[in-house]
Amino acid sequence: MRDHPVSPPSSQLNPLHTKKRSFFWLVALVAIAALGLDLLTKAWALANLEEGVAQPFLGNFIQLQLIHNPGAAFSLGAGSTWIFTILSIGIIGLILWYATRVYSPILAVLLGLLAGGAAGNLWDRLTRPPGIGQGHVVDFINYNGWFIGNVADIWIVGAALVLIVWKLFEKAGDEEKDASLDAAGGRSE
Repeated sequence: MRDHPVSPPSSQLNPLHTKKRSFFWLVALVAIAALGLDLLTKAWALANLEEGVAQPFLGNFIQLQLIHNPGAAFSLGAGSTWIFTILSIGIIGLILWYATRVYSPILAVLLGLLAGGAAGNLWDRLTRPPGIGQGHVVDFINYNGWFIGNVADIWIVGAALVLIVWKLFEKAGDEEKDASLDAAGGRSE
């Protein structure tokens, strides 16, 4: 019986060929943690705050004030709660689909925060009165009377802002790199 040689994996044949590993697991872990913290803070607010009564938290600039929001940010679209429910499901699905292609831990954390925040508000829309898909979101952080939000909103807005700034700097860096290649004659048209 003759032994057949076993070929080494391609990564050993070519050290420059390394397989990227997806950070889907990190997206999921961060999303679960973000959702859990949002649900815990909402449960605390429901148990400890009186509806509509503002209590100072950081002076009068940030107060704790429990409300049930039928709309989106600033209570916009209060009569269209079901649209926000459908949008939330679509956004979470899109994030989870894209998360299988994420190779950056920073992007994975940001997408996890977005998914966890969207899931927190979706949970309210699915489980709270007046009914499935039309539930009112529990909000309790009053920002100087400008708007009242929750921890899910912090995850969504914070992650979105960091993502936008990151992509702007990434694009600016790419343009600077392209300009330096052009100036050095390293690029041909």
